[in-house]
Amino acid sequence: MRTAYSVETVRAAERELMARLPEGTLMRRAAAGLAVACGELLGRVYGARVVLLVGSGDNGGDALYAGAKLAARGAGVRAVLLSPERAHPGGLAALRAAGGRVSSGALRDIERADLVVDGIVGIGGRGGLRPEAAHLADAARRTTVVAVDLPSGVDADTGEVPGRAVHADVTVTFGAYKPGLLIDPAHEYAGALRLVDIGLRLPDEPAVEAFQYADVAGLLPRPSAETDKYRRGVVGVVAGSARYPGAAVLAVAGALRGGAGAVRYVGHAAGAVLARFPETLVHQGPPSKAGRVQAWVIGPGLGEDGEAEVEDVLASDVPVLVDADGLRFLTPGRLRARTAPTLLTPHAGEAAALLHTAREEVEAARLASVRALAGRFGATALLKGSTTLIADAAGPVRANPTGTGWLATAGSGDVLSGLTGSLLAAGLPPRDAAATGAHLHGLAARLASGPQGTPVLASQVADTLPAAWREVQI
Repeated sequence: MRTAYSVETVRAAERELMARLPEGTLMRRAAAGLAVACGELLGRVYGARVVLLVGSGDNGGDALYAGAKLAARGAGVRAVLLSPERAHPGGLAALRAAGGRVSSGALRDIERADLVVDGIVGIGGRGGLRPEAAHLADAARRTTVVAVDLPSGVDADTGEVPGRAVHADVTVTFGAYKPGLLIDPAHEYAGALRLVDIGLRLPDEPAVEAFQYADVAGLLPRPSAETDKYRRGVVGVVAGSARYPGAAVLAVAGALRGGAGAVRYVGHAAGAVLARFPETLVHQGPPSKAGRVQAWVIGPGLGEDGEAEVEDVLASDVPVLVDADGLRFLTPGRLRARTAPTLLTPHAGEAAALLHTAREEVEAARLASVRALAGRFGATALLKGSTTLIADAAGPVRANPTGTGWLATAGSGDVLSGLTGSLLAAGLPPRDAAATGAHLHGLAARLASGPQGTPVLASQVADTLPAAWREVQI
């Protein structure tokens, strides 16, 4: 599990550790890890040209001490001081003692650099970069950029990018990941992440967490010799319409590929579903008369006339996943009255409608938005997007690390709904089902897209789910 902690939590852990260590030890630990990462990126340190963008805080001090280590190994290191009178004195002295210099021509040095180190603003920074710093950050995009702790200009706690920010190829972060490094839009600015252990003692519960393969593998349902289809889980799917029959086919595909023992389909696309998946059990409806299920998925391609079906499914005493058109019929009171769990899976536009705000606000503040959805409706919320986030009333928000931009294709969300619904039917709690489903879904898309990153169809994502299932268990 990759875990991320708030700035306040990290600062408290740093203070506790610094009280037990000689002065400057923590900064030197961070700088040593930063220097190693820079050296590995350069390959050959001797003769390399390195530029440090140095702000006024400890972040700039980390960059200066790391620059001193690189200079001692033969690199030509130049420091661009954005606030010369406030540069870290110890770090600056160490750089000069090792043979590094203060830059007299920032843009010229950046243009010639093999590596630029972003030490402008630390994790306590708020707001975008000031014009001078933004100008330097833009110039640095022509070369490899390493961010110190996080890219300057992004919000460490929220992942928001309120203005201009550094685009890093690699971010070397200290002690713990910060939430903004795992959440878009800031995640897109961070590049590859590298964590340097500096000895912090952190609490058991982080602010944000992200599944890795072992976490997913540990939650996947595995049938035993005595398992029957009901023990594996029967998922009901209410989806599709005369206008959108494909949504039903794709949702059923996700459910079948997600390990369900059986899928009961209710809707107007039974012919299309049976033609593609004869294993499906079909019923004319209403859902409550379709037979025994352990979870319901409702909404993909349902159209504008599905309110009665939504009410019928929500009246059941089993977990319910509501997606797409089903979301339009929800009210907080209707969901809070349920005794069984509910999982909502909107994209940004649907989330905006549920929260009575603008889509742009949801996309700019994804962490706050997913928490607001969970709080408003008393449900687990999965907010789809470039970083899929999962939140419920308690516990850390989960950020999904898998996926590809090619997953933004028609019908992919229908596959995710069916897949996640099958995991609910297998007995996973909504938060675990959502995180596991999103991880497998994103991984399947990545595998289907291939190493060259070619376009994929939603049906290909569904067909690649078994390969994703196998991949996480290796």
